[in-house]
Amino acid sequence: MNRSNVILVLILLIFFVISFLTNILGPLIPDIINSFDLRVGLAGFLPFSFFVAYGFMSIPAGLMQEKYSGKTVLLVAFALAFIGALLFGLIPQFSIALPSLFLIGIGMAMLQVVINPLLRVAGGEERFAFNSVLAQLFFGSASFLSPMLYTYLVQHVHKDTNPSTIIQLLNNLVPADLTWVSLYWIFTVITVIMIVVVALIQFPKVELKEDERVEIGSGFKALLANKYVILFFVGIFCYVGSEQGIANWTSKFLEEYHQIDPATTGASVISYFWGLMTAGCLLALLLLKLFDSRWVLVSFSGGAIVSLAVALFGPTSVVLYAFPLTGFFASVMWSIIISLALNSVPSNHGTLAGILCTGIVGGAVVPLIIGGLAELVGLRYAMLFLFLTLGYVFSIGIWARPLIKNETVKSFKELFKG
Repeated sequence: MNRSNVILVLILLIFFVISFLTNILGPLIPDIINSFDLRVGLAGFLPFSFFVAYGFMSIPAGLMQEKYSGKTVLLVAFALAFIGALLFGLIPQFSIALPSLFLIGIGMAMLQVVINPLLRVAGGEERFAFNSVLAQLFFGSASFLSPMLYTYLVQHVHKDTNPSTIIQLLNNLVPADLTWVSLYWIFTVITVIMIVVVALIQFPKVELKEDERVEIGSGFKALLANKYVILFFVGIFCYVGSEQGIANWTSKFLEEYHQIDPATTGASVISYFWGLMTAGCLLALLLLKLFDSRWVLVSFSGGAIVSLAVALFGPTSVVLYAFPLTGFFASVMWSIIISLALNSVPSNHGTLAGILCTGIVGGAVVPLIIGGLAELVGLRYAMLFLFLTLGYVFSIGIWARPLIKNETVKSFKELFKG
C-alpha cells in the first residue's frame, strides 16, 4: 500500500473516530441521570457542553489550519480529546463530565474542519466526491456501532464471572455502579492510538483552495449582511438541533414512557437511528440525480415530521421503528442545506462554510431547551419543540433560491450512461 492510500485509510479512520466519540451521548443519558440522580433539565447540559464547543472552535480551527500544518492540528485535537476522556475516566462525577465533554467537543470540532482538505489532497481531487461518500459511510458506521459497544460493556463489566483480560482491566478502573464509564476508558485508548499513528505518519502539504479559506475581514462582514447567509445558518442550527434532540432524548423517552431498558433495546433504537441515516445518504445520492434538491429536502423533512409524531404518540411496537425512521428522513438535510447555502452566494465559500459549521451549536441549544421544557411539561411534550426546528428545515426547500441548481438527469437511462 503506497503512502497516499495509507493516509487515505487514516483519514477515513478519523471520520470513524469523530462519529464514535460524538454520537454516543444519547444512549448514555439515562445512565448518567440515574447514576448522578439528575433532573432531566440538568442532563440537558451534557450535550450542551459538547456541542457548544463547535460554536467556539469552527472559525478559529479554520484559521489554525491556514497557519499550522494539518498534522499539528490533528495532534492538538486528539490530545484535547484524550485529556477530556481521561479526566472523566479518572473522576467520574457530573461536575467533571461537563468540562470533559467540552474538551472532547473542542477536539472533534478541530478535526471536522481540518479533515476535508486532507481528504481532498490525500485521495486526489478527481476522487474527492467518491471518497467523501466513503467517509460518510465510515462516519455512519461508527454511530451505528458505538451504542452496541456500550451495551456490550454494561452487560459484561463487573458482571462476568470469568472476565477476559480487557474486561478485568475495566473492572479495576471503573466503579461497579458506574459500568458505563468504561466507555470513556475506551475513548482514552482510542485517542492515544490516534495520537501515536498521526505522529508517525508524514502528511502531504495541504494548499487550501480559495473556497476552503476562512477570511474574517470584509468578506466575513459582507456575508453577515446577506440575509440568506443568516437564514441558512439558522437552517444548520435547526438541523443539528433536531438530530441531536432526537438522538439524545430518545433513549430516556423510551425508558420513561415505554419502560424500555436504555442499555439494551434503547441503545439499539439509537443504533438503528444512525444506521438508517447512513442508508438514507446512499439513497439521496440517487434522488439528487433525479430531482431538484429543494424538492428532496421538503419530502424528507416532511417524512421526518410525520415519523417523529408517530414516535412520540404511537404504541411501543410502532415507536421502536418510528424513531429510527426519523434518522432515515434526516439523512439528506445536512448536505442539502450546505449545498444550497454555498450555491446561493457567489464567493467567500470558505468563510461561509465556517459560519455554517458554527451552526452546529444547535446541537448544544436544542437538547438543552428540551431538557428545560421537560421539567415543566414532561419529556413527551417537550420534544414537540422539535416540530419547530424540523418545520424550519422544511421551509428551506420552499424559500431557497440558489444561483446554481443541482444537476439532474431526465431519465433513468441517462443516469446509467458512461
